[in-house]
Amino acid sequence: MIDTGANETCVFCEIVAGRIPCDKVAEDATTLAFMDIDPGADGHLLVIPKQHSADLLSVSPEDLTATTLVAQRIAQAMYAQLGAEGVNLLNCCGTAGWQTVFHFHLHVIPRYRDRSKDRMELPFEPGLPSDADARAQYARLLSAVL
Repeated sequence: MIDTGANETCVFCEIVAGRIPCDKVAEDATTLAFMDIDPGADGHLLVIPKQHSADLLSVSPEDLTATTLVAQRIAQAMYAQLGAEGVNLLNCCGTAGWQTVFHFHLHVIPRYRDRSKDRMELPFEPGLPSDADARAQYARLLSAVL
């Protein structure tokens, strides 16, 4: 087992340590994938790095890469094994970004046209254009520090 920098108050660190059970889907030296206990769609799961990082802003580039590559493999399996018609890859960062467990994780959510298998709905209405001046200002602010 790698040193996780685990925190006994982190439920995902407890899952990595084997003290809380999970429905494991995949595991390697760096990552763990397991079923979400509150799924938005049939087959919704989480991929986490075993090394504790609170969120997207603090996860190491190596753990981010490993986690994302596992999520991609799982998404491919969701099409083949679950009949998914789409997949959402979601990270929630910070409380305002809907993060509730402060251990970096990716939600891999298979999507289906069949609403009995897919309970997720967009929280916003896509297709409504934004203000062009505001977009340009956001682009300037962000590109200035990148």
